This record gives sequence, C-alpha cells and structure tokens, in this order.
Amino acid sequence: MKKTMIALTAAVSIFALSACNNSADDSEVLVETSAGSITKEELYSAMKDQAGAAILRDLVYTKVLSEKFEVSDKEVDKKYEEMQAQLGAQFDAIVQQNGEEFVREILRSDLLKEKAAMEEIEVKEGEVIKASHILVKVTEESTDEEKKAAEAKIKEVQEKLAAGGDFSELAKEYSEDGSAANGGDLGWFTKGQMVPAFEEAAFALKKDEVSEIVKSDFGYHIIKATGTTDNFDEMKEEEKNEIRSALLQTNQDAIQKALDKAIENADVKVKDKDFEDLFQNEAAQG
Repeated sequence: MKKTMIALTAAVSIFALSACNNSADDSEVLVETSAGSITKEELYSAMKDQAGAAILRDLVYTKVLSEKFEVSDKEVDKKYEEMQAQLGAQFDAIVQQNGEEFVREILRSDLLKEKAAMEEIEVKEGEVIKASHILVKVTEESTDEEKKAAEAKIKEVQEKLAAGGDFSELAKEYSEDGSAANGGDLGWFTKGQMVPAFEEAAFALKKDEVSEIVKSDFGYHIIKATGTTDNFDEMKEEEKNEIRSALLQTNQDAIQKALDKAIENADVKVKDKDFEDLFQNEAAQG
C-alpha cells in the first residue's frame, strides 16, 4: 500500500510539471508577495531541478506507450475503484486536491505500463494457480475452547463437502475472511504470495481437487484449486491477463524491461542538454 501511495503521489507531480510547462507565457505570475512574484517559469525550473529526470522519463514513457497500447475508460474506472478501496482516505485526498479527471489520467498512464509489461511476462506451468478456500480462524493466542470450536467447525465443513456440498456456498456460510462473500475465491496467485503451509497444499492440487484440512498461522483452511495454467494457450485473453497480472506482482523487472524496449523502438532523441543521458542513466540503474 505504501509503494502504491508513493507512486501515485509521484505521478501527480509528473503531470503537474507537464501542465505547468504547457503555457506559452512562462512569465505568467502564479503568486504575488511583498517580496516579489513567483512565475510559471520559476516553478518549472525548480521542479525540473528537483525531479526533472524522473518526471521527463515518465512523460516520454506515457507518450511512447500510447502509440501501441490503448486503455479504455472501463479499465480506468476499475483501477480507480481498486485504488479507492485500497487507499481509502489517502486516495480521496489526492482526488480532492487534484481533481478526479486528473487522477484518472495518472491511472491511465499506469495501466499503459502494465499492458506493456504483460508482453514481457512468460507463463510457465506450475508457477501460478487459482484457488478458493474456506477459513476458520484460530491463532496461538486463542483459548483452548476456541481452538476446539474451530477444529470442530472445519471438520463439519469437511464432512459436508464429502457429502457433496457446494464449495462456494459452504465458503459463504462458514469462511471467516473477506473472500467468503465471493465463495472463497482468492483469484490467481504465484508462489511466494501465500504463507508456506497454504502454498504447499494449494500448489499440490490439480484443477477442481479439494485439499484436506490445512493448518496455517491464520487458522484452518480447506482449499480448492479452481484454475491452473495447463491449458493457458486455450484460455480467453481476459483470463490470460489475470494470470500475467498475478505474475507481474512478483516480477517488477518486467515493467522496466518493457519500458526499455519501448524507448529502444521509438527512436527517442532528447533535445535538452541537461537530460542528454536521460535513458542511458536509467538503463544503468536498472
């Protein structure tokens, strides 16, 4: 969450600088004081000195990627809602300060980068799985009575599943985490994203197979594998992108690789001598 907030705040600065330099009249006074005035050119110069390289790189990335990739309003809406749910009041404050349309353009730029990175993601069998679970919470701090009750509850679920009960419906009834409302659906995830005991059990399952009771730091789980990458080539593009997105969470190098590739293919010429090594420096840092 912290990284997302930092990235969003930085993007606001990037777009702000772009807007600041769009006026033909750089001598326009932005602030007047008894000690003198601050012009648009002074603001631009200060921002350029402080974060110009990072800002200019991002503006170029957005321009270049827009030529190859398209982001729909529906995709931006979805990203907007996800960020609002994730960041809450922090996100609302950014929207209030900068305007909703302004923030949507920032998110559109972020989605362009994600789409470019998707092309660099190689999907290998066994690296990602889609699963649902039913969780009955219990921890080391739980009382003996609570532990016994949790064990009895998860065994009851196991018996109902064995008798032909619907996994999704039982998850809605019994599961004790946020996924319950969605029938226990956890979506696609890669190795390293879940706690070890859960991960080991999940990745040992074949599609539609249900695990035995699994104990983790969160409590008792029963896991069902609802998707694998065995038939990746035959999947719809939407599902392929869900899988690539899950892999992207643990492969951030793919984003920089995609950006480097886009710059290489775009015949970029930096005219400002202050930034003549702009992308060479970026490649060295990567």
